[in-house]
Amino acid sequence: MRSEPAIETTNLRKAYKGRMVVDGVNLRVEQGATFGVLGPNGAGKTTTVEMIGGLRTPDSGSVSVLGLHPVRDRAHLRQILGMQLQSATLHDSLTVRELVNLYRSFYPDPRSTSETLELVQLAERAATRFDKLSGGQQQRLSVALALVGRPEVVILDEITTGLDPSARRRIWATLENLRAEGITILLVSHAMDEVERLCDRVALLRDGRVLAEDTPRGLTETAGVATLEDAFVQLTGADIDEGDDAA
Repeated sequence: MRSEPAIETTNLRKAYKGRMVVDGVNLRVEQGATFGVLGPNGAGKTTTVEMIGGLRTPDSGSVSVLGLHPVRDRAHLRQILGMQLQSATLHDSLTVRELVNLYRSFYPDPRSTSETLELVQLAERAATRFDKLSGGQQQRLSVALALVGRPEVVILDEITTGLDPSARRRIWATLENLRAEGITILLVSHAMDEVERLCDRVALLRDGRVLAEDTPRGLTETAGVATLEDAFVQLTGADIDEGDDAA
């Protein structure tokens, strides 16, 4: 018998001003998996994960995260789900340590501050104010804050966008460590090398719908091409540079 999925959506829909942004999305993410969500600009990626995380309410359809309803069971969900989103902002004047300690106060059994900072390789920046961090360090801190509560499921949205290769590799190493701990990761990305390296399965979205779902290798075979980047273009009809999601 298959175990309960970490995340499951059924016929998930959301419209804004009469425009359907998410149109019948069905996803199943197994526990302990790293699951990628790919799609061009406006595909509905961010809206989908925000509904999964309880930040937006679906117009119709259902969402389950380890058996919990994201809205009805919001308080419980916050104890098992960590989120890092593109729109998240942090107080510039607080130090890395102060921000981690603030977020630790939200959970009954958080990771220690030192453990959290070691996990994302920021221990040496503990006394640094947020506005003095590099872009890569700020992204790693966002990941740290998503992990401090010992979540069972983590949602990460375009976590390495705009970072240099060294910063990206550091974040990838962190995510690989999380996978080794058995944490389920839902990763929104448009970086093909990132998805190929990290993800067990990938859902490819276009115009709010799932066009295909498979392993990264399976998507390339379905498209009859050699690389995931070519499969993206072949299956979506979109240029690979259309990465940042408007919805």
